[in-house]
Amino acid sequence: MHELNNGGVVTAARIEFTGKEKPLWLLYTTRSVDEFELQNANPEDDPKLMISLILRNELLSRIEKILQSDSDSRVIVLQKTFDFTGTEGTTSTSGCAPWGTASNCQVAINQNNWCKNYEPNAPTTSVTYDNAGVLGITVNSKKTILGQGSSGVIKGKGFRIVSGASKIIIQNIAITNINPHYVWGGDAITIDGADMVWIDHVKTSLIGRQHIVAGESADNRITISNCEIDGSSSWSLTCDGHHYWALYFTGFNDHITLKGNYIHHTSGRSRKVSGNTVLHAVNNYWYANSGHAFEVGTGASIVAEGNAFQNVVLLIDAGTSGGQIFTAPTTAANAVCAANFGHTCQVNAFGSSGAFNSMGSTGFLSNFKGKNVASAAPASGVVASVTKNAGVGKV
Repeated sequence: MHELNNGGVVTAARIEFTGKEKPLWLLYTTRSVDEFELQNANPEDDPKLMISLILRNELLSRIEKILQSDSDSRVIVLQKTFDFTGTEGTTSTSGCAPWGTASNCQVAINQNNWCKNYEPNAPTTSVTYDNAGVLGITVNSKKTILGQGSSGVIKGKGFRIVSGASKIIIQNIAITNINPHYVWGGDAITIDGADMVWIDHVKTSLIGRQHIVAGESADNRITISNCEIDGSSSWSLTCDGHHYWALYFTGFNDHITLKGNYIHHTSGRSRKVSGNTVLHAVNNYWYANSGHAFEVGTGASIVAEGNAFQNVVLLIDAGTSGGQIFTAPTTAANAVCAANFGHTCQVNAFGSSGAFNSMGSTGFLSNFKGKNVASAAPASGVVASVTKNAGVGKV
């Protein structure tokens, strides 16, 4: 579990990590790269060249090449909307409608015969989806993807941080419009078998499947901070304009810090946690969840402290079991955190929301001992702080 310093980022030609929990940003003299020079430059020839990307369609393959195959430390600065929609064509085929046929219901792509295997009685329907969204851009180790101001936008495609990738930062960008009509249409950010990943000041919206997913392979250290998970959509599993698939953390031996995020207009899986994941959810703001926030699955170890919940129907899905969650119920009870967290846990705040009861004993808190656990502020200031600071353009 690690807390990363998000107090300001220096644009650098190279990112170097100390080997501890926090990234060390080093200032180098950089040279500007105008549009003409970028088109004619070969960044692989200069490992210290900061690549200032003036985003347009003819640069798509270069961006993918740098992120996927380049082994040097790089900062990639996004200055405009980078639209992948249509770049890989579309597919028209049959899917299914397990959640209804109304115009505001998501339908499912029949990925790997999902409709046949899991929803055999669902009505069949035609689907046409954009191929670029289904699989995100693979990001190799030692890469920082940084948006400039509020201008850095990735449209129609997400990112994949997988297969041992480490030392990756995604900061101050928006990821949007990934086949929002369709379940299995694509994820905004997928992390699977990675380490030392920091996702900060990112906004995700209009996503077909998961906004952020940590898959089954071990993801040792992940911090998700100051992000906006916007579930508002014209299509959803619950057919009510609230996206169901928000945060999905099911990795083996994952250590995840979720701090200062604004998670709103969802209807479930905000987050689902299982698979031996250790999660510290602190000072986040959940708003307008028409279903449930937490799914506490088998193997989950969760501490939720200092959060604010407003208009969340169910804080914990009644249908999940097998995991453990400490909900920081009272100041007296929260003293149990001190031995492992270095502080007494902060109580959560609620408005027009369901009950938030702990599950399991507090013995699992020892899973946090020796980790760089994030600090916690009182929940009373969370709504104002998060709505002011979370999302793009607020670094």
